[in-house]
Amino acid sequence: MSDDRIIVGALSGSFGVHGDVRIKSFCADPETIADYTPLTRGDGVVITTIVIKGQTKGSLIARVDGITTKEEADGLNGTELFALRDQLPSLPDDEFYHADLVGCMTYDTGGNELGRVKAVQTNGAEDLLEIISPAQKDTVLVPFSATIVPTVDLAAGRIVLDPPRGLFDDPTETE
Repeated sequence: MSDDRIIVGALSGSFGVHGDVRIKSFCADPETIADYTPLTRGDGVVITTIVIKGQTKGSLIARVDGITTKEEADGLNGTELFALRDQLPSLPDDEFYHADLVGCMTYDTGGNELGRVKAVQTNGAEDLLEIISPAQKDTVLVPFSATIVPTVDLAAGRIVLDPPRGLFDDPTETE
C-alpha cells in the first residue's frame, strides 16, 4: 500500500449466517471506522458502506457492501482495511499512526543505533514496537510508553528509546 493509506481495521470472519462480518477496528473509537468510508480492502476491493449493527468481544458486528454470505465473510478473515490519510483526523503531538512508526530507526538515549521498527503490535494493554536489531537473533518487543519512548521524531525517521536494562544486550556477550 502507498503512504497515503493507513490501516484502520481488519475483517475477522463472519457473525451469523446472513453475511454479517466481524471487524477489528484499530480506531481510538472503534465505531468511527464506518465514518472513514470508502475503505480499501487489502485485496484492492473498495468498500463504500459499513453499517455497524453491534459489538461482540473485541470486534464490531457490521454489514459491509459486497459481502452477502457467511462463506464470503469467512473467506475474508484477516483482510486489512485501509483509509486515505486525508480522511483521518489530525493527531495531537504525542499520538502517532502505527504506519508512521514502521521503518523508523531506533536509538538509545546515548545515540547508539538499536534497530528498525518492523511493526507495531497491539495487545490490548499497550502498544509494542517490534524492532529488528542486528545484535539480536529475534525481533525485540518494546513497550510504547512515554517512559520507554521519550522521543519520536517522524520528520527525521528517528525514535529514541530508554529500554529496560538487558533488553538489547548482545546475546553473544558474557559478563
